[in-house]
Amino acid sequence: MLVSLKKKIGLKLSLNDPRWGNRKDDANKAQEGKKPGEGPPDLDQLWRDFTNRLNTFFGQKNRPDGGGNSGGGGGMLPDMKGAGITVGVAASVAALIWLASGAFIVQEGQTGVVLTFGKYSHSTPAGFNWRWPYPFQSDETVNVSQVRTVEVGYRKSVRDKQAKESLMLTDDENIIDIQFAVQYKLKDPVAWLFNNREQEETLRQVAETSIREIVGRSKMDFVLYEGREKVAFDTQQLMQHILDRYAVGAVVTNVTMQAVQPPEQVQTAFDDAVKAGQDRERQKNEGQAYANQVVPVARGNAFRLLQEAEAYRSMVTQNAIGNASRFQQVLAEYQKAPGVTRDRMYLETMQQIFSSASKVMVDAKSGSNLLYLPLDKLIAQSAAQDASAAAAKAAATPQASTALPPELIQTVEGSRRDSRSRESSRDRESR
Repeated sequence: MLVSLKKKIGLKLSLNDPRWGNRKDDANKAQEGKKPGEGPPDLDQLWRDFTNRLNTFFGQKNRPDGGGNSGGGGGMLPDMKGAGITVGVAASVAALIWLASGAFIVQEGQTGVVLTFGKYSHSTPAGFNWRWPYPFQSDETVNVSQVRTVEVGYRKSVRDKQAKESLMLTDDENIIDIQFAVQYKLKDPVAWLFNNREQEETLRQVAETSIREIVGRSKMDFVLYEGREKVAFDTQQLMQHILDRYAVGAVVTNVTMQAVQPPEQVQTAFDDAVKAGQDRERQKNEGQAYANQVVPVARGNAFRLLQEAEAYRSMVTQNAIGNASRFQQVLAEYQKAPGVTRDRMYLETMQQIFSSASKVMVDAKSGSNLLYLPLDKLIAQSAAQDASAAAAKAAATPQASTALPPELIQTVEGSRRDSRSRESSRDRESR
């Protein structure tokens, strides 16, 4: 096989000849019907073609002995001056591209942070900015106007609960399930990037720590009902204090309670307990309302009775004093003229009796057995007198007449009649 190949190409080569491989390829091409010079060009030929094209573009001419491609063993040598110009232009273009790679644009509401060999250098405002390209400097863009949200106790939906984060212990040793969201913004992008790792997870842990402290100092009913806004506000304040100590570079804008409830395992029992507590409060309120209605009325009645008793005591005392004084005066007059005084007292008593009673005049001397008594007129007269007396008493003392018992009223009327009779007797004595 090798002998026949040597005969065809007309060459005598040894097995150690370095041209063996080239000649073998030429022989293969000869067998395929191709010329020896039609193979893929080598790197030198490609470089020569590129140099010739650049020289032609920049107006350079090839050397007289280097024009065109030579088919023999002598190739074209590159023009060193043209190659230098080409390399310089290529280097300039590469340098311009490298310098242009340091340009970057910061959007409105964002802040650019420039790093020099990985260390913070300076911050850039919004707009077009430039830095030294890689590997000298790099940049990071931080959105400081965006309101970010981190969930505690759930992820994306309240149904996706995170029991390790949501279950908390209250001050009265009850377990409560709290799910809330924290909204925050960045106030220091440099601190946000370099002071802490995993910033969002750090903020979530700070929120969980803060609310556990607030809930641990509060009662369960306070957290469930009237104290939800207070718990959220205190949690926001405590979170901001911790974030400032950690230099996170974030400001908490709002803490929103999504769900506050007892654990699902005891939800039914807790609802029953809540209903029982509501019934107790309702009954207490009803009892308090009834007490507020009855107690003032009872106090008013007691005060009225005390005032009426005081008035009756004063009246009786003054009447007794007046009767005693009048008796002393009558006694003095009686000692002066006993007979006259006795007759006068008798006449006054009879006058008092006849003035308050209905009278019928009967002619006993006529000797008639038939006696006519006008009973209808007597009854009508008596009723009219009673009505007028009652009206007069009611007009004089409306409260005392209705409040005092009948026995006291009769006693008072009797004392008044006695006083009137004694006054009339004194008037007659003075005459």
